[in-house]
Amino acid sequence: MKKLIIVCSVVLIAMTLLSLTDDKKINGEKVLQKMYKRYAGNWYKTFTFSQVTENYKKDSIIKTSTWHEAIVFPDYFRISIGDLKDGNAVIFNKDSMFNFNKGKLVRKSLRDDDIPFLIGGMYFLAFDKVKDKIVQEGYDYTKAYETVWEGKKMYVLGANSEEEKANKLYIEKEKLIVVRFIRYKNNNKEEAILSNHQQFGKAWSETNVAFFINDKLFQKEKYFDCKVNEKVDLKLFDPYNFVR
Repeated sequence: MKKLIIVCSVVLIAMTLLSLTDDKKINGEKVLQKMYKRYAGNWYKTFTFSQVTENYKKDSIIKTSTWHEAIVFPDYFRISIGDLKDGNAVIFNKDSMFNFNKGKLVRKSLRDDDIPFLIGGMYFLAFDKVKDKIVQEGYDYTKAYETVWEGKKMYVLGANSEEEKANKLYIEKEKLIVVRFIRYKNNNKEEAILSNHQQFGKAWSETNVAFFINDKLFQKEKYFDCKVNEKVDLKLFDPYNFVR
């Protein structure tokens, strides 16, 4: 009888510990739902800004330029590089990307830029499409864990631990915004750190960004003249009638 009681006690303890472990397990879909619930309907529709762009090689600045950018969530994004009258720009229009040099189209390709989606575009889509897009961009949200990074509590989607080599989204737990991403592409490790966030109404925007390739810094961006919800002419994003 005593042996039976001991065995039952051991089983009960094991079941309790397993239950506690399950309770602490992070559910990536629920994290996305939290983000979506807080910001869908509260995020700004348009965002315009300029930025000082520093390019690096071997930890040294090799070039500095000024870019002017405009976003209309969720589909349109334009980067004008240098003086607007020079006509050097990249236009992201829905699923396509268009590169211009001196006002002339030099390249068209499939869009390969997920940052506007991660920093606001996701709140203008149905939630099921958000999940699909996260997967399409290479992040397995069914894997998730918590950590502390740069002194702040984080949800991390895309892996089960820091050690796992996988595409990861770091989401600040308090603000529920993406502050870092890591992804592996073409045998390279790409990383972006989004920082110095400025609040706009109930939403946020990074104002500093640092990009790394294989852990080497290659670009820094510092935003200025940030404006939200101002009228933006959609002609800016028309690749077939280029506007300087």
